[in-house]
Amino acid sequence: MSRLTEIEAMIARIALGDRDAFGALYDATSAKLFGICLRVLSNRAEAEDALQEIYVKVWHNAGRYQVNGLSPMTWLITIARNHAIDRLRMRRKAESRGGDMDAVAAMADTAPGPEALAVAASDSAQIERCLTELEPDRAGAVRGAYLAGDSYADLAARYDVPLNTMRTWLRRSLMRLKECLTR
Repeated sequence: MSRLTEIEAMIARIALGDRDAFGALYDATSAKLFGICLRVLSNRAEAEDALQEIYVKVWHNAGRYQVNGLSPMTWLITIARNHAIDRLRMRRKAESRGGDMDAVAAMADTAPGPEALAVAASDSAQIERCLTELEPDRAGAVRGAYLAGDSYADLAARYDVPLNTMRTWLRRSLMRLKECLTR
């Protein structure tokens, strides 16, 4: 059984309420998902909180996962990325309203640990290598959408293209990145 089918099996067992499968899924995937949260949020404590919330979502929504021939990691990564971006947007709104986020950030240790640094460095180097294979404007749009949390509408305005064109750019760029990352 391949690693991907093992993860699919874990998700199926989680949908039935299997706590052991949930623990195994966490052990198998948490480093990767934490790296994604840390990359988007740039704050270790907030990334840890986000990771916990992500696994709560996985526990509650495992029954919605459908085997579709794609990697189950794609499903998990999408949940993690979207959740981290939502937290980033909420943080920005709070900061723009003059919230006490500065005081909270000053209390939190923002330094990533050794494991997170190693995982993030490896993933980051591979992703950066693949991003250089994209056209510069496409790579910039991908960075904006998936790392900075920019909306498609903001990106379309920044690059002066219609919204549907931006969606096409991003979809095609992600397909090329996926192809590059699986080589």
